[in-house]
Amino acid sequence: MQKLKIKRLQNSLAVSFLALFISACGLTSSRAPSVYYPSKDFKSNKDAANSGAKGTMKPYTVNGKTYYPTVVEVGETADGIASWYGPGFHGKKTSNGETYNQNDFTAAHKTLPMNTILSVTNLNNGRKTTVRVNDRGPFVNNRIIDLSKSAASQIDMLQSGTAPVRLEVIGFGSVDSSHQLVQQNVNLGTDGEIVDNGKVYEGGGFMVQIGAFRFQEGAQSTAQKYKNYQGYTAIVRTSAKDGLNRVFLIGFRSEDEARDFAKSGAFIGAFVVRE
Repeated sequence: MQKLKIKRLQNSLAVSFLALFISACGLTSSRAPSVYYPSKDFKSNKDAANSGAKGTMKPYTVNGKTYYPTVVEVGETADGIASWYGPGFHGKKTSNGETYNQNDFTAAHKTLPMNTILSVTNLNNGRKTTVRVNDRGPFVNNRIIDLSKSAASQIDMLQSGTAPVRLEVIGFGSVDSSHQLVQQNVNLGTDGEIVDNGKVYEGGGFMVQIGAFRFQEGAQSTAQKYKNYQGYTAIVRTSAKDGLNRVFLIGFRSEDEARDFAKSGAFIGAFVVRE
């Protein structure tokens, strides 16, 4: 009886070692990749993503998991754990072809369109930063976003490495030849490309666009928040061209004054238009 037990134990060990060997050699049977379905992240629409998506909006698979980039609207929010990436990636190419600079305010997200502008709030301390998505990741369980070193430093999470955050879509932008952010809060096409910038107002004085919303409620709330901002007044204009509700600051006495304000950094990506 004892010999029989020993024999069975030997056979069991042999099977276990064989399974480990096959797994280590990568000889396991191929499986279809699983699909990334976010819970508190921004929602992906698998069916919409399959219909003619282009460039960085195409579905992609990493480590056996498939991700479907999604179109979002200004004002949408998501919660999760943020991490940051720095020296090891500095100077390397990002997913959209840019060169990663850990000193810029950028971020990696698994499904958001490139050039999405996000307000990121550290829920541990209330500190905020603003970043532009130019990379894919982080491909680690339970991580919602990878921040650049500068962005992570601004919300005081360098030492901890991770932090719970709230993400809010505040606009969309692009980068010019000097790597400066331009055209924030413009419309976003179904393939994730930046389309008409909404500069459809002519004549009159100069004003500065500080936000754009698909829904009137968001625009009116923002206008109320900045109704008396540094001596300027916030108003809402709805564009007949694309239906977006844009928030402007008015009261500038010259084009130079408006341009100086737009470049001040008070509202990232703000730009000047004519009334």
